[in-house]
Amino acid sequence: AWIEGVGGPPLNVKMLVEGEEEIGSTHLAEFLRVHRDRLDADVLVLSDTANLETGLPSLTVSLRGLLVVDVAVRAIDHPIHSGMWGGPVPDALTALTQLLGRLVDEAGVIRIPGFLDDVPELGPEHRAPIAALPFDETGFRRDAGLDADAPFVGEKDRSVYERLWTRPSLAVTAIDAVSLAESANQLVAEARARVGVRLPPGHDPRRASDRLIAFLEADAPLGVAVTTRLDTAVPGWRTEPVGPAFDAARRALAAGFGREPVAIGCGGSIPFVGPFAEVLGGVPALLLGLEDPICNAHGENESLHLGDFRKAARASAHLW
Repeated sequence: AWIEGVGGPPLNVKMLVEGEEEIGSTHLAEFLRVHRDRLDADVLVLSDTANLETGLPSLTVSLRGLLVVDVAVRAIDHPIHSGMWGGPVPDALTALTQLLGRLVDEAGVIRIPGFLDDVPELGPEHRAPIAALPFDETGFRRDAGLDADAPFVGEKDRSVYERLWTRPSLAVTAIDAVSLAESANQLVAEARARVGVRLPPGHDPRRASDRLIAFLEADAPLGVAVTTRLDTAVPGWRTEPVGPAFDAARRALAAGFGREPVAIGCGGSIPFVGPFAEVLGGVPALLLGLEDPICNAHGENESLHLGDFRKAARASAHLW
């Protein structure tokens, strides 16, 4: 729009596409070191976050970090007949499920000793704006695919948004043992799983990974051998949305969407935001909403609301 209208935007714009975000941006630090001079900028703008609701422009001011640990359990050195050996001989998959079941309590709250002690508590200046945000419980359940009467999990004394943005959550994201199609009446010799933890801003990923690994490796169930491998450990991020760059972002979002924007958190992780802003000398990082809540990110049939797509494009033009 700027190029067609007046020959170009009224400032220099550097476009960067970073393709390793889903695996922790492992080469970003070296990239930043090598190309620091070319990347110099006054403001970092990112369009990789979601709006709180479709049509409601949202400025993301916090991200959770990510901790991923792979755990492997070995019970025997080869699969054996479950009838001939089952009883006195353990199997790896049963042991693995016991081990994973220890990680959270009946409400889904992480119960690794000391794990929640490292989570920073929000002050009233941060909790009050979260409490003031609109929350449609029926719509939230529908968008998540929850049954209407299914309970929310997690810490009952925290709001849904607090659980999403400011508290850790744990999920077993993969189990590798034997498929149903290939299963037989055997005791499984080895089984593996991937454990993912979303970490709130200020929660040290190294301390968190140490606690998780120590818990997994301690007191192995059924006498099996347990090994672990740390895959990812990146911190969360938070910014205070004050200053002329954030003021410009709010004006631009309001102009593009026709509604005043809100400041929100994000339960997901974008590992390069913190390092990138730091390398550029602590410049403001503007995370402008583009996704709608039902875009089904990381799921089948990812989508984008076309109305919000157009509004976000207009907002970007206004921001320049």
